[in-house]
Amino acid sequence: MINRDDLGSWLEGPKIEREDGDWPGRRLGLPETGSHSLAPAWRRLLGLLVDWFLCLAIANLIGSSNPFLAPGLFALEHFLLVSTLGYTIGHRIFGIEVRRLDGHVPGFAKALIRTALVVLVIPALIFNRDNRGLHDLAAGTLILKR
Repeated sequence: MINRDDLGSWLEGPKIEREDGDWPGRRLGLPETGSHSLAPAWRRLLGLLVDWFLCLAIANLIGSSNPFLAPGLFALEHFLLVSTLGYTIGHRIFGIEVRRLDGHVPGFAKALIRTALVVLVIPALIFNRDNRGLHDLAAGTLILKR
């Protein structure tokens, strides 16, 4: 019989069988826990929701009936903040940041790739063993705890 422990929680991210002493980010030289370890899926999701609802609120305040205004604001916010600061407002609230593999802020080219794939949604929902989404793999970035 299958129980809840077999399935895990969707907030925990994908369940991947790991060898003893293995953790997400180990192959990248990242610590298992603490500062500069890979951010868990729940922080990423909540940060994304904060950013989305903030952009939705701004679009509603503007009062436009254009259905692309909120997604456009979201893409603009994500691109500008990630490329220059390494985090969005939602990321900052939940203590996470976007970095290149060498630890620097992504910059314009990587942030543009990442933003385009985040806006498409599906690439951000597909993870690898290190809990990096396709958008992070394509851009060469990771989301770390601050």
